[in-house]
Amino acid sequence: MSMKVVATNRKARFEYFLLETYEAGIALQGSEIKSIRAGQISLAEAYVQTDGKEAWLINAHIAPYEQANRFNHDPRRPRKLLLHKREIRELWNAVRQKGVTIVPVQVYLKDGKAKIEIAVAKGKKLYDKRHEIAKRDQTREMERERGRDF
Repeated sequence: MSMKVVATNRKARFEYFLLETYEAGIALQGSEIKSIRAGQISLAEAYVQTDGKEAWLINAHIAPYEQANRFNHDPRRPRKLLLHKREIRELWNAVRQKGVTIVPVQVYLKDGKAKIEIAVAKGKKLYDKRHEIAKRDQTREMERERGRDF
């Protein structure tokens, strides 16, 4: 199985604790998949919304495909996520808890099909972020020290 990561939501791991991840397909138009294959997608402000029956990717920006002309798509239209009923029910039950949301983590191409990794996430507090930054700085300093030893 070949897998090519097209877009990553780098803020997701910094802003949230990722509790559980799911792989979902995305219902796309022809010009959208061509744009994704060209790497023209952004998950910066995107989120997932569910009503217990369907799940939707909201506010993800897929740039218009230049060669599509008048057959182009709306860059920020809601896109249906393709999940099993059981998975949608699990997401719905998780989101009903206070402080829990569903965030897209990354979009990738798997065997020619666009897939999205979504995660049930709980928001971090400010002190959690400070701890994360301090830990990252400490490991960076350790790596620098190791590099100087050789």
